[in-house]
Amino acid sequence: MDDGFSFSLAGFLFGGLGWFTVRYVIFGFFTVNPNQRAVKTSFGRAKRLQSTTLDNPMADYLRPDERERYLYPQVEVIPPGGPYFKWPWEKVYKVSVATETVNLAYDPEDVNANRGGTMLDAVTKDQLNIGLVGQIRYRLSEQNLYAVIFGVKRPLVHVLGYFISILRQKIASFEAPEGSQGLLPPNTAIASDLSAAAGVSINDLRKNLRLLNEDMDKGCLSSAARYGIILDASLITGIDPPPEVESALAAINTAHNQVGAEVSLAQASADQKIVQSKRAVEIESLNAQAEVEPLLQMSNQLSDLKKSGGPGVLKAYVRNVKLSLFAKARAAFLEVKP
Repeated sequence: MDDGFSFSLAGFLFGGLGWFTVRYVIFGFFTVNPNQRAVKTSFGRAKRLQSTTLDNPMADYLRPDERERYLYPQVEVIPPGGPYFKWPWEKVYKVSVATETVNLAYDPEDVNANRGGTMLDAVTKDQLNIGLVGQIRYRLSEQNLYAVIFGVKRPLVHVLGYFISILRQKIASFEAPEGSQGLLPPNTAIASDLSAAAGVSINDLRKNLRLLNEDMDKGCLSSAARYGIILDASLITGIDPPPEVESALAAINTAHNQVGAEVSLAQASADQKIVQSKRAVEIESLNAQAEVEPLLQMSNQLSDLKKSGGPGVLKAYVRNVKLSLFAKARAAFLEVKP
C-alpha cells in the first residue's frame, strides 16, 4: 500500500510539474506584432519610469487646472518583436497603435444612437438643428499607454464624447471670418448688406468646412494627454439643414447668388470705366507734353544763342525765320507806316 501511495504521489508531482512547465514556461513566451505595443505588469503593477505625462510635450495643451487631474506615470513599453517571457505572476497587455477610422456619429455604447450611427445632431447659433456627417482618424499614443490601459476604462468612449462636445460648442458659436460671406471687400457698404442678408449660420459653416476641421484638430490636441488617444484628423464632409427650412434656405442662397452676381458685374463695369478714364488722362497728358517739349527746347536754344552771340543774334534769328516764312508764302501783306 505504501508503494502504491508513493507511486501515486510521484505521478501527481510529475504531472503537476509537467502542467506547470507547459502552462507557465512554454506558454510564458509571447511576441508583439509590428502594429502593437505591450505593457507588462507584475502583481498588477506596471514597471514605471521616472517621468510622467507632465514631462512630455503633449502636456503643453492641457489647461493649468487639468494638469493635476491627468497626471499619469510613464510605463515601460515593450516594442514589436520577441519572443519575450513572462512569469506566472506577470500579465501582458497588448494594444494596437495603428491608425483607425471611425464614423463621426458612432456611439460605442449605443449603436442606435445618432440615427443609427449615421448622422450627428448639433444646434447652430441661430437655433437650427443640423445633421453632421464625417469621419475621425485616431491612434493610440505610445507615450501615454498608462491612460489607455489603466487610466480610462473605455478610452474610445471618452475621446469621442470629448470630440463631440468640442464640435457642438464650435458649431453653436461659429462665426465666418471677415470678408468670407460676401463677394465684395468687407469694407464696402454693399458687402455688409449682403453679409447681413446671407448671414445664416449653416451657410457660413458650409463655406468654411476646412476652417472648421482645422479648428477641431487644434481644439483636440490635449486628447493624447487626457486619454492616451491622438486625433490625427477630423473630416466633416456634410452639413444638412432640417427639412422644414431646406427650401427656404435654398431660396435665400439663390437670391443671394443672383444679387452677388449682379453686384460683381456692376463693379467690374465700373472698374473698367475707371481704367479707361485713367488711360485717357494719361494719353492727353502725353499729347500736351509732346506739344510743349519742342517749345521748351527752342527756348533753351535761344537762351544759348543770346549768351554766346549777344542781343543781335536774336534779331538775326528772327529775321531769318521771317525770310523762310516769306519764301513759303504765296502772298504777303505789309503794313505801310505813313
